[in-house]
Amino acid sequence: MSRTASPPLVPVTVNPPTPRLLVWGWAAALCALYATVAVRRHQLLRTTGYDLGIFEQAVRAYAELRAPVVPLRGEDFNLLGDHFHPLLAALAPLYRLWPSPLCLLVAQSALLALAVVPLARWAARALGRRAAHAVAAAYGLSWGIASAAAFDFHEVALAVPLLAWSLEALARQRWRAAVAWAAPLLLIKEDLGLTLAAVGACIALRGGPRTLGLATAATGLIGSAVEITLLLPAFHPGGSYAHGGNLGEGYGSLPAALAHAPLDALRPDIKAMTLVLVFAPSALLALRSPLSLIAVPTLAWRMLSQNAFHWGTAFHYSAVLMPVVVAGLIDALTVWRRTDHPLAARHVRASLATVLAVTLVMLPSFPLALLVQRATWRTTPHIEAARALLAEIPDGATVAASNRLIPQLTSRCTVVVFPTFPVQGQLYAYDRTRLPRPTAEWIVFDRRPPEAWPYRTGHWPYPLRQQEAELAAAEKRYGYQRVARRDGITLLRRVQARQTGD
Repeated sequence: MSRTASPPLVPVTVNPPTPRLLVWGWAAALCALYATVAVRRHQLLRTTGYDLGIFEQAVRAYAELRAPVVPLRGEDFNLLGDHFHPLLAALAPLYRLWPSPLCLLVAQSALLALAVVPLARWAARALGRRAAHAVAAAYGLSWGIASAAAFDFHEVALAVPLLAWSLEALARQRWRAAVAWAAPLLLIKEDLGLTLAAVGACIALRGGPRTLGLATAATGLIGSAVEITLLLPAFHPGGSYAHGGNLGEGYGSLPAALAHAPLDALRPDIKAMTLVLVFAPSALLALRSPLSLIAVPTLAWRMLSQNAFHWGTAFHYSAVLMPVVVAGLIDALTVWRRTDHPLAARHVRASLATVLAVTLVMLPSFPLALLVQRATWRTTPHIEAARALLAEIPDGATVAASNRLIPQLTSRCTVVVFPTFPVQGQLYAYDRTRLPRPTAEWIVFDRRPPEAWPYRTGHWPYPLRQQEAELAAAEKRYGYQRVARRDGITLLRRVQARQTGD
């Protein structure tokens, strides 16, 4: 029988119930690992306003029972007009107790780690306890999770454990539970409705209730369509979907981009490499499982996007794919384990050994390797100077700050990026005539932000020379006075408002 004609997922128990210590021990260890990397990056000024500062401003607003208006994205900019993620409000009570960017970083670490619980439990039930350890390591040390844990905070962290539990429920033929776990994806990000639709399709095609599967698929598709065409434009100041151009701008329209999709899906070569690396944590064995089709919506929009950041392995874009890949691995090995082949057990052991070998080979190339770098544990004079100058800014002040200084202030000040730029245009090229005059009480500018691996963002949003020109203009034209300057960091305070021309 061909793999495509394989029978529905059938729960197989070859071992006693998994000890809680196994799955929750892995979750605790991974949470500590991710939190150590994330918190240490923040202490080293490697977190950024885009994105940790943005999400902290949103969650802080929720915690104060306000709409998620984010000054970093523009005046009166409701972040629900950028991406549709109202489930972020679930973090507000925690932030109310611990108003700090570290709250979001630790919460993200816990969410990413929680996904190992259903995956390891499923592996132990179907393949044995030793296999559960191998699967937990494959997921927990995977590059997609490591990249997300080591770059600020993002809403997709909420989706990772939900999707993992949904996949386990699919394996156990608990169809309604699978839908219940996946349904909140609609409230995390607008494209995840397509992932919900893929879960529904899996139910319909793998022996579950066809009506439930088709209804779930329709709900996901309609939900994403409503969010993209109605809800997001309603919240966006420009009245449009902010990221629609990522698919349409290359050819002038979305239909034109889709027409060219077969030619562009694997160009440039980095796209093909990313597709291979996505399934590499399973030693490519996940491709044998139909569960891997649940990864198609996320991979499709990334490969078709005109934004080059979406094509590679950096940042958080692959986090939601890792539970799918590991679930596909477990499913593929379970199918083989069910056969009567005399070498089935040996095949499973050899496959898991290969998975662990691939995991260890890839580990040094991705962010968890930061833990063994000497620079990670050294506090430089530059960092000490930044902390001293930031301490001069009083709580409640309005501040224009360099990108990497922003999340050091967002818990206690109102912060915008220096120099500010128009939201609607998303300007990455310098345009002096369109930059508004600074009105913040304080400006803190770092002329040499840490260029630390694994993410080098440079002097975003404008080249250093042009940012320094804005800093000089603040002193000469806009009534700012220099308070201090240490190790390349300048602190200015507004002493009067001057209405002079440029």
